Amino acid sequence: MPANWPYRHPVPDTPGRKIAFAAFVRKAMEDARTTRAWTGSEVARRTGVSRQTINRWVRGEWASDPEAERVVAFCEGLGINPTVAFGVLGWANAAPTRPAPAAPPMDPDVEALLRRLVDPNVSDAEKFHIRETVRYLAYRPTVPSDSRKGRKRAS
Repeated sequence: MPANWPYRHPVPDTPGRKIAFAAFVRKAMEDARTTRAWTGSEVARRTGVSRQTINRWVRGEWASDPEAERVVAFCEGLGINPTVAFGVLGWANAAPTRPAPAAPPMDPDVEALLRRLVDPNVSDAEKFHIRETVRYLAYRPTVPSDSRKGRKRAS
């Protein structure tokens, strides 16, 4: 753990803390399933926290406090402010903040779609269609590039 880490052990280990943190993790997982259609494996992949660790947290079965770095990674991967989790765990200091990565350049077509989604002159029906199309494209299985080779085009 870095020397400048703001959180210092120990915090009294009480069943209430474990139950509260388990409920927090369970809710975060449920939200990821319902809003993003992520499985437990997908949450683990996107947060960098193993499924085994997440399952231990959900069950409230840990011998020592969760590692602060893992709690931060879990929260950031799910778009949750880590201070919420730190508060549930009873840790006095706020979560350390990582420097925000520079936003990658956005494709002009994606920018155009985003502008349409916030434009008050675009109908709700069209916004719904845009969202559904993007959702379909985001979660469809990838097509291997080899499957396209060898096909003859119709003339």
